[in-house]
Amino acid sequence: MAGELNLSNLQPAQGRKDRKRVGRGLGSGKGRYSGRGIKGQKSRAGSHAMRAGFEGGQMPLYMRTAKLRGNTSADAMPVGPFRTYTQPVNLRDLEARFADGEEVTPEALKAKGLIRSIRKDVKLLGVGELTKKLEITVHGASQTARDKVAAAGGTLTLLREPKVRKPKNQKRRPEGRVKVADTESSDTSED
Repeated sequence: MAGELNLSNLQPAQGRKDRKRVGRGLGSGKGRYSGRGIKGQKSRAGSHAMRAGFEGGQMPLYMRTAKLRGNTSADAMPVGPFRTYTQPVNLRDLEARFADGEEVTPEALKAKGLIRSIRKDVKLLGVGELTKKLEITVHGASQTARDKVAAAGGTLTLLREPKVRKPKNQKRRPEGRVKVADTESSDTSED
């Protein structure tokens, strides 16, 4: 484009391509069936607005595979999206790698190579014996580990409160009501 650019010689950078007009006679190459073939769902108007995964009424793949084995609830362990993971650390490892009176934190455990990441929770387990007095700060601990740390004279601080387990759903009798068998046995003992 030579010369000065003005309204008289203004042109688009890329020419517009005319759309193919269908249904305008056999000579056009897109006449009669307009490139859609004969009959069927795909020849109808609005037929191309089907949602992703639609298989024409056939049971779709994502519904077929969901019926196979496996846990499906949201919090199912260990497959649900709300699953949790803790890094286990045993007392025997603390005995081997920490000196008496030393402080044990997730950062110290990472520095000693006992855990991989300080982003994930650390749980202390009671495998092995502990003779050293340690100040331990972790996210969770088993009852055995707590007992052994206390017996060695150390302190244990939990960064996360332990979960309170709800009692199993047992049918409890209202207070004051006694089993029928208990009343009969008490009656016979009085005679």
